[in-house]
Amino acid sequence: MKSPLHLIKSALEYRSIDELSVVPAGLRGIYALYKKQGKSYNLVYIGMSGKGTSGKIRRRLFSHKRASQKDWTHFSYYEVWDNISDAEILELEGLFRQLYRFDCRTNTLNVQQTHKPLVQVRRETEKELELEKVTKKSLNV
Repeated sequence: MKSPLHLIKSALEYRSIDELSVVPAGLRGIYALYKKQGKSYNLVYIGMSGKGTSGKIRRRLFSHKRASQKDWTHFSYYEVWDNISDAEILELEGLFRQLYRFDCRTNTLNVQQTHKPLVQVRRETEKELELEKVTKKSLNV
């Protein structure tokens, strides 16, 4: 399979939980879990899978199915190319989680609230631009 993307080798999106068996074994990358409500697919979790013992997207999806099947109905995955490191996958996952961390609809399964390296970069940028720090208190959350 040839992909026009530099990071993503293959992908499936918004597939039913009943289609987990079609996910190939051994994939590394990012995956998302959704709860279908009417015409909407509400994001409830973003995860990653790298080379480690807990790795492999298929295994992670089946683990979520056993643990929290009632909380999600559909999934997407984004397989990364072999030259993408686990650290880079972790950075992508952290970025995506950071994007929606204050959205009450999308935190039901995610425990991690912030991606510390990204927070550090944001704080350095705020300081460089002489901006006030953004905090939970300043955002009223």
